[in-house]
Amino acid sequence: MNRQHIFEGSINKALISLAIPIVLAQILQSAYQLTDAFWVGRLGADQVAAVSVSTPVTFLVIAIGAGLAMAGATLSAQYMGAGNHKMVNHVAAQTMLMVIITAVTLGLCGYLLSPYFLDLLGVEASVYHDALQFMHVSFIGIIFVFTYAMFQSLMRGIGQVKIPLIIVLGTVLLNFILDPLFIFGVGDLKGLGVMGAALATLVTQGLAAIIGMCIFFRGKHGIHLTLSSFKPDFSYIKRAFFLGLPGSVELSARALGLIIMSFLVASFGTVTIASYGVGSTILQIVTIPAMGLAMAVSTLVGQNIGAKNIERASKITILGTIWGWVALTILGILAFIFAPHFVAFFIPDDENVIEHGAKFVRTMCLTWGFIGVQLCILSAFRASGNMLNTMMISLFSQWVVQFPLAYVLSKHTTLGTSGIWWAFALTNIIVALFSVAWFARGTWKHKNLTDDDKQIAKIADEAYIEIDEHRT
Repeated sequence: MNRQHIFEGSINKALISLAIPIVLAQILQSAYQLTDAFWVGRLGADQVAAVSVSTPVTFLVIAIGAGLAMAGATLSAQYMGAGNHKMVNHVAAQTMLMVIITAVTLGLCGYLLSPYFLDLLGVEASVYHDALQFMHVSFIGIIFVFTYAMFQSLMRGIGQVKIPLIIVLGTVLLNFILDPLFIFGVGDLKGLGVMGAALATLVTQGLAAIIGMCIFFRGKHGIHLTLSSFKPDFSYIKRAFFLGLPGSVELSARALGLIIMSFLVASFGTVTIASYGVGSTILQIVTIPAMGLAMAVSTLVGQNIGAKNIERASKITILGTIWGWVALTILGILAFIFAPHFVAFFIPDDENVIEHGAKFVRTMCLTWGFIGVQLCILSAFRASGNMLNTMMISLFSQWVVQFPLAYVLSKHTTLGTSGIWWAFALTNIIVALFSVAWFARGTWKHKNLTDDDKQIAKIADEAYIEIDEHRT
């Protein structure tokens, strides 16, 4: 988008012009899970449960390294706002280096520890084999997931949102073709079941990651990398690590919360696990508009803080929060009306899962607007470099509110499984109000990551001088 629109003019127009491509990309990105859920649902409740159990574990491993991506996206946005293109490139190269090393390490650890994760979760024998295969393939593909996610984050940080949209469109269409082929087979090609869904995702994410890196090396879309750019800059790595650490803790806390919730859900049997999995998938899909809006808020807030337009950054957050609440409230009303149909889309032949899944959706969906509020406020905190704020809110959400409520209401009241569903609804409201109160304090406005970077900027300048010398 036009850089002038980022710093002045209509905020609504700037938000919409950024949010629409991001939302479309997120919708397409979620089509991976949607396509997997659709076809795996045709295999049966046990297979749906296998994916549902595996997802929080793989998410935990991804979350551990995701703080680095947050740090890179935040710094690139602020440097772009400050007009320091050399540091944008330097941040991109060093962040990609860290992310690739982290992905290889975590993917290997996750692959080796997969059986122990499933043993800890105590999954039923009918689910174990498929869950283990799904996890193994997912951990092999983590390097591609990390690489492409970092490519998206960095491009979004500098306001380039159309290129990732085009890449995701192509890979999702390919995944739509590969999923049924790998899951069910065709002709002499034997179907792989649940593992086939993970394998299709691995192939398409690998292709997306390769295309993203090629774009960075060509350097025609705002970020230009060379092999020399990947020479380790330990001053930046140290800074990015400590900036991103709260982000990793935040997402890890969310992932651990999902795993602990899986323990609780698993104690009620396969039908409840499958209902929880379908309901969670629906939740992920309907929150996409708010997530895209939050990412647009993050880009605009980060660049305006880099340009020292603090009050505009505040106005962007407030407007984004209002739009997020409205959008998800409308979607929540629609979900309440059509809940059984949404659940049946994923598991059409199991009346028990349709009934329990619809109850889950209807219990929480009218509070979805509060998720929109949370997402936009937390994105502003991250964009300003206040990662500690988002970490504290995440810990509060998962460990002080949601899981304790779910455990008490499901195990110590007559609600049973409905207590888990009610915990989601109550958590959405409580955490949104808590986030608004913290935002209103205004302390997040006083941090600018580009103000104290003289040493890193000097290192980056020296690195680019060296690169230029090699070119000549």
